Amino acid sequence: GCSVLGTVDAPVGGEANVLALAAGETEEESEDSGVSRLEEIKERGYMTVATEPYFAPNEFIDPCRQGEEQYVGADVELARYIADKLGVECRIVPLEFSAVLTGVTEGKYDLAISALAYTPARAEAMEMSKGYRFDEDNANNYGLMIRSGDLDTIKSADDLTDKIVVCQSGSLQELFATEQIPACRELKRVSATTDGFLMVQEGKADAVVTEKKTAELFIAANAESSMVIVPDFSFVVDESTSGTRIGIPKGETALLNRINEIIDKVTASGIYDEWYEKYTAYAKTLGL
Repeated sequence: GCSVLGTVDAPVGGEANVLALAAGETEEESEDSGVSRLEEIKERGYMTVATEPYFAPNEFIDPCRQGEEQYVGADVELARYIADKLGVECRIVPLEFSAVLTGVTEGKYDLAISALAYTPARAEAMEMSKGYRFDEDNANNYGLMIRSGDLDTIKSADDLTDKIVVCQSGSLQELFATEQIPACRELKRVSATTDGFLMVQEGKADAVVTEKKTAELFIAANAESSMVIVPDFSFVVDESTSGTRIGIPKGETALLNRINEIIDKVTASGIYDEWYEKYTAYAKTLGL
């Protein structure tokens, strides 16, 4: 078997830095030449895609593979599909989630494809594509995961007044935590949702704000964790913010329009939902 831990952190540093330098250089060149990012991607023959590869089934690492092949998931398929349509190579840049956001905002990378949800702050900082995945049950997609022993005391966001809550920094979950939890003892922010799961499991926090599908995968892979999703509770999702999006550097409208054309085809064909189901099953086989 392949150890999931131990391989996971290795690629994030060096490889990303090399690509960051490469992308940074080309980005500066494009500013000088007045070439649009879409034209520049085609000229250089590859596009850089920033992602946080710890969010199955969207993007995650298969520890049995090496190099670019180790990055798998529905979003990774989408990234490679887009690259194929543009006639270029796809280069995945693995980063912490906050670095994914700042990287595309600063124009270091061409796209951020990392299970991005719409938020007003993000829409100001970057171009956001059309939505490419809408859950039929989208309204009930986000909730709380706690230790099973706390089910009697934590039934909703109203029961967190004296509790420590954890969420992923810069995520839609953080917005829910700050806007829809009336009060909590402390709100802790982590770079990856899985870190939040472990904090609750280890007793360092009492509840984690999470996307329910990701929480279900964690529970299935960690039966001994005694973690549960709070039943009959969901955060309120604004319809205008629904759908998973791609982040694009601000002002790159030609690239945005081309990405939206590709997303229209992806959503019309239903192929993304097929990828999502495929990688949900795949993640389970890896114990993620």
